[in-house]
Amino acid sequence: MTDGLQKLFGSPARVKLLRLFLFNPKQSFTLADATKRARVGEDESRRELALFLRAELIVRTPRGKGVRYGLNAEFEYVAALQDLLLNAPARGKDIVARIRRVGTLKFVVLSGMFLGEWDGSLDLLVVGDRVKEKNLREETRKLEAEIGKEIRYTLLSTEDFFYRINLNDKLIRDVLDYPHKIVLDKLNIGLK
Repeated sequence: MTDGLQKLFGSPARVKLLRLFLFNPKQSFTLADATKRARVGEDESRRELALFLRAELIVRTPRGKGVRYGLNAEFEYVAALQDLLLNAPARGKDIVARIRRVGTLKFVVLSGMFLGEWDGSLDLLVVGDRVKEKNLREETRKLEAEIGKEIRYTLLSTEDFFYRINLNDKLIRDVLDYPHKIVLDKLNIGLK
């Protein structure tokens, strides 16, 4: 993915690691964890973490024989960086383009972290037919590495989706009754 933020911030590794810490504010990571989750090289991770420490964006906490790194909640630009790096409108288009090849998509909704709700129950609702779950899972894992946070998603067939709507299903209500953004609607269900 060509991301203008990578150019602005200097490297893809920096953007991935920034997202990892900013979108997991209550978690701490070892160097190995951060490297694996962001899918960057260990030397790059070490260099970027040192930069984040100097800027006081993250804090270093000794744990047993190792060291863990976590977001400094007192850093004054946390919310601004989260908004900038998440960039939900662009992510919505990006997500649809990425998952389009996994099957026949009918309805895609962004919620949760894509709208700044970090504690929501679901981030992505995908409705489609003949969708290859393995491919969808792989595409979401790639996005998770770029975004820096696990994407909570669910996949429903068109039939199951309409069945759940008619039952007033809690999962569907939790997505559609609260802040959400419909990025693909081939079902023309009329929600916005």
